Amino acid sequence: MAGSDRAGTPGGERGQGRDDGTRGAVLVALAANVLIAAAKAAAGLFASSPALLSEAAHSVADSFNEVFLLISLRRSRRRPDLEHPFGYGMERYFWSLLAAVGIFVLGGCFSFYQGVHALRGSENESRTGLIAGLIVLGVSLLAEGTSLLRAVVQTRRRGGGADDPALRTVLAEDSTAVVGVLLAAGGIVAHLVTGSAAGEAAASMAIGLLLMFVASRLGRAAHGQLIGASVDPKLRRSIGAMLAEQPEVDTVEELLTMRLGLYSTLVAARIDLVGGLDSERVEEVSVRIRRALHERWPTADRVFLDITDASSERAARARGSTAPGPF
Repeated sequence: MAGSDRAGTPGGERGQGRDDGTRGAVLVALAANVLIAAAKAAAGLFASSPALLSEAAHSVADSFNEVFLLISLRRSRRRPDLEHPFGYGMERYFWSLLAAVGIFVLGGCFSFYQGVHALRGSENESRTGLIAGLIVLGVSLLAEGTSLLRAVVQTRRRGGGADDPALRTVLAEDSTAVVGVLLAAGGIVAHLVTGSAAGEAAASMAIGLLLMFVASRLGRAAHGQLIGASVDPKLRRSIGAMLAEQPEVDTVEELLTMRLGLYSTLVAARIDLVGGLDSERVEEVSVRIRRALHERWPTADRVFLDITDASSERAARARGSTAPGPF
């Protein structure tokens, strides 16, 4: 092993400026959801509306989830230490997984239960209450739309934002919230027109299923990162091509990558250098390659190069494959 490189600013400090925009989007979503949850709950209880109560549960779940996301932004920026030498970047994925569980349980399951309960016909909704509920949903749609717009703008600034679990979760929550408000409004309108709560019950169950689906997608993405995921295949090919282009590199025998967080990536490569290089020259080449990788891809802050003699390894493997067995 020729060594490793930890060049550059720690990932947490490097991402501080970019995180400020994400934090702003989360705070806007949190403020909107707290106010909206209170309004929906009050209107839902007044009107005995399952659709409104489902939407209230949805907003409560989103509020808790945004608190989780704020915690993830703060904790993921901590410096590496002896217990966590690769840093705390994975904190983002852990708290995003908790947020997905919250969406599924607090939002999805409760909404679906409300819909099933409404089918029993035990609710006694007044026309005045339903109209008040529509007004609350209209205000909610405006607030949710504003929060969604803020998340979309921040996502575009981040070049898509698909790699940021906090921003991805906020965008999914706000998009689902807008659709949920429209479903709830449709259910209330159907109730006003038909006089039956079946429309609201269907809307409530649809909201629940939608939340379960979104939560499962978010949870799957967080799970994939938590168990150790490689970088994008295109980026991996680019890293391999850069290594192979170095004049001192004969072959790249193996290249492994893993995302350690939003701003930190581990790169481990086993390379065979051209012959005739002394030990001092090998060390110089190793340092230069590691620094070149970090300069081109700043998130590649953990680079490990293993200098190997590929021809000797191949010969040893060939001798091992042709050696007689024990019997």
